[in-house]
Amino acid sequence: MELAERSESNHLNLQHGENIIIRLTYISCYNTSNANIEVARILEQARRNNERNGITGALVINESYFLQVIEGSRPIINALLQKLVKDDRHFSLSVVECHEIEQRRWSKWSMQYLKPSDGNKEDVLKFSSSATFNPYLMSATQIRLFIEALSKHQEEQ
Repeated sequence: MELAERSESNHLNLQHGENIIIRLTYISCYNTSNANIEVARILEQARRNNERNGITGALVINESYFLQVIEGSRPIINALLQKLVKDDRHFSLSVVECHEIEQRRWSKWSMQYLKPSDGNKEDVLKFSSSATFNPYLMSATQIRLFIEALSKHQEEQ
């Protein structure tokens, strides 16, 4: 590739935000009519696709809700969000936060799996109005702190 072509290609990449990292956090409801979908299969698919696309993040799933934070280049995250909105494994998708970041928080994982459980009910209660996990009742800050706490507990085990 000639220098002029490479320069033009780099310029277009910058215009499309390919060098800008964003973090997107969303919540959604688990579609119970898709009961045959296994969490293990969702995680494996997410890890494989995320690794290929340079996406990192964490996923919290229980029997009712998805809570996910993903990081990657702006066009990749935008394309993934379009797919997520159409994904019938969940519904009522709501973007909690989306912003540019200087560095990744979840760089160790193509997708870290975190699960609210009886063992971490204290964290659920600490960051929400009840001991029952419902991310729709949590603020963006509470969600961020909750995910951080679950991750810390998992790393300590």
